[in-house]
Amino acid sequence: MLEGTAKANRVHIGFFGRCNAGKSTLINTLTEQQISLVSPIAGTTTDPVSKAMELLPLGPVVIVDTAGIDDTSELGVLRVERTKTVVPQMNMAVYMMRTDVAPIPEDIEWLQLLEEQKIPTLVVYNEVSGHTGAAFIKAHPELQAYSTHVAIADVSDGAHRIELLDSLSRLKPVDEEVQSLLGGYIEEKDVIVLVCPIDESAPKGRIILPQVQMIREILDHHGMAMVCQVEELQDTLQHLHRAPKLVITDSQAFEAVSQIVPEEIPLTSFSILMARFKGKLKDLVAGVQAISQLQSGSKVLISEGCTHRQQCEDIGTVKIPRWLQAKGYTDLVLEWTSGGQFPHDVSSYDVIIHCGGCMLTRREVLRRIDVASVQGVPIVNYGVLIASLHGILQRAIAPFVHELE
Repeated sequence: MLEGTAKANRVHIGFFGRCNAGKSTLINTLTEQQISLVSPIAGTTTDPVSKAMELLPLGPVVIVDTAGIDDTSELGVLRVERTKTVVPQMNMAVYMMRTDVAPIPEDIEWLQLLEEQKIPTLVVYNEVSGHTGAAFIKAHPELQAYSTHVAIADVSDGAHRIELLDSLSRLKPVDEEVQSLLGGYIEEKDVIVLVCPIDESAPKGRIILPQVQMIREILDHHGMAMVCQVEELQDTLQHLHRAPKLVITDSQAFEAVSQIVPEEIPLTSFSILMARFKGKLKDLVAGVQAISQLQSGSKVLISEGCTHRQQCEDIGTVKIPRWLQAKGYTDLVLEWTSGGQFPHDVSSYDVIIHCGGCMLTRREVLRRIDVASVQGVPIVNYGVLIASLHGILQRAIAPFVHELE
């Protein structure tokens, strides 16, 4: 959809806690919708369930309901592990506890996990059967270390909705300071040319998310977006009365576009701008140096943030391996991941090649870069790699060279 905020750019709020703690009830109360299935049967919520919506006063959010952390069903262990995989993607969290049930070690473990992940967390004490939250906290002093942000209410009572929303809105979401794709670069009346190939990778009847986001951002800054395909680029440039401030191309068309755009006109790619938007362009540019060290038997992880159906000319599984081979990097051991899958242990890889991350939250992209950095594994994204393999990396990063110093 063209309207609304892209899911990856919304504040992600995860709801965690034991089975029947009231997570789903609270979500339905806050949103005034039946988003989550509510049942007295433990384990009703199995896999994480997400819903993008507007939730005032927070604005555009993604609500994520998760399985109980004490799920003892046959698939319980798998469900809890699935819940853990969504934690790094959250900008905020709500941890639910019932006041009529004593905390268990898993409660403390999960509160510690959220703290270690530096996720601002609202602990909600769900008052049940007349057991007050104040008495519950007093009876369990071990919880006080995690009580910086606390709400006490019967979450099934809609009268507490505004109070709970206010408590939630007082949290400062992780990555609240996220910059924009062209932040600090574009000015009013700037002309930006966008080269958007329409091929097998383009969704039918639509253009891909980074291109949509770019058009909107240019309009927000009162700039002018000129959109064309590679075949019309020459004519587009000739028809402009003044040179564009920047030409942005799909990475896959880098080589052809670089031959058309005069050297005096700055050129970059959507993927490089996504790396800048996600906050680690400097690290990803540094990571490309590891490509020159690859040799027969080197192990390479190619990671996609989305789970699109692979095309016959898929960039991650077909084009990048082909470009690497054309540059003499043969007999590599290639492995792939997609969507939420990303290994905790990447130490066995010689380099990680990651997509632009348009479908991932900035927090998740930063986490993946940090995982690689801590384990000493170079990481580079598609746009930086493709520009390097085609010998135009320096030109592609030139508009932002001051940010790389």
